[in-house]
Amino acid sequence: MPDFLTRRNGTWHFARRVPTEFAHLDRRGVVRHSTKIRIASDRAAVRASRVAEKFNSSLEQQWRALADRDSSEGLNSYNEARKRARELGFDYLENAQLVAAPAADRLERLETLVAKDLVNDKGARDALLGLRKKPAFKVSKIFEEYEAETKDQVLDLSPNQLRIWRNARKRVVKCFASVVNDKLITELTVDDAIDFRNFWRDRVVQERIAAKSANREIGQLSGMIKELNVLRRLGLPDLFKGLRLKGEVDKEPTPYETKFIQDCILANGALDGLNEDARYIIYVVADTGLRPSEVVNLNRKTIHLNSKIPYVSVLPDGRRLKTDDSLREIPLVGAALAALKKKPDGFPKYRDNSSTFSATANKFLLENGLRPTEDHTVYSLRHSFKDRLIAAEAQDSWIDSLMGHDTYRPKYGKGPSLQLKLKYLQRIAFRPPPSLR
Repeated sequence: MPDFLTRRNGTWHFARRVPTEFAHLDRRGVVRHSTKIRIASDRAAVRASRVAEKFNSSLEQQWRALADRDSSEGLNSYNEARKRARELGFDYLENAQLVAAPAADRLERLETLVAKDLVNDKGARDALLGLRKKPAFKVSKIFEEYEAETKDQVLDLSPNQLRIWRNARKRVVKCFASVVNDKLITELTVDDAIDFRNFWRDRVVQERIAAKSANREIGQLSGMIKELNVLRRLGLPDLFKGLRLKGEVDKEPTPYETKFIQDCILANGALDGLNEDARYIIYVVADTGLRPSEVVNLNRKTIHLNSKIPYVSVLPDGRRLKTDDSLREIPLVGAALAALKKKPDGFPKYRDNSSTFSATANKFLLENGLRPTEDHTVYSLRHSFKDRLIAAEAQDSWIDSLMGHDTYRPKYGKGPSLQLKLKYLQRIAFRPPPSLR
């Protein structure tokens, strides 16, 4: 018989026992609903199953909402008790801590309640007698609790950046819960952290996942738990200290040879199978060294074609830049200038969606013999840009300024002018494809 269906008086009924974790929020014990579908007309319970699935989905949403509200109310009442205790001149101690404290401490708090005529004030009693327990939540709720505490930290993310930020953290929390079971966060131990580290170690060994990718997952989880540990006063140790996997190697895309870019990628018709926006983005990356994520977000406000020296400006403009040094101006030359003259409004097809552009471009380049090795990607054009600047004998500081690299050095002055940047970019500029001339 399908899940949660039972026969009663000739009719299919939905019946589900309230899970233990929600029993204190929903006192019904067993939730029952009639599907109003007669068994005689639906003996295999096909239609009744569809109704039961809707009942079940709605019921689980209700339970999750109750749990979220209960968690929020518990946190608010705990914080209110802490605040009230401070107002009355005491540190907040939970009742178990207070019972273990010297009797004089308990007596002082009781005398305060009597002296200030607060014996019948429930809030005061909760505060001084430690009757509000520190709220805890399950491992599966780590992301929701973290997101609630860090809303101020993502205000400058674009919608797509926020989606990526959320999905990555939700994914690692789900993975962690599957490894250590969905226990309360206050029950986590270093053994749990080691188990999670070993889970990723095994994947690195057996599935050839890069250690860098595994460490990124471990780091994201560790960061969330550390922040919640501080903000929620959980009292956890540094669970993941020293647990990074060894053997991590930063594997950068292999730069294209300059001749290959000019003779193959920028050859007439070489990119004709790509949609126009993707094709022109490649031209811009090749002659500006901009990150693809920076190019796809250029628009009429940041493309300056009518200036004495045409240039683009990289600005936050509704999204977070990779580093503070990413904020910069790049003169337009060669294929980049020719492409943006055709696309003065930028590339709306891929705006705030550089991952889709990269997947599309890399697939096309691979299928058309324009990636000499798998290590060559569209991002390799940026690395080639740096190599060409080095070959043109540009100073390191000027290269960093053009690339938008974080130098971690004090910043003095305004940096290289557009005129000076143009001097070096003209030396390395590509010839635009004939179709752009």
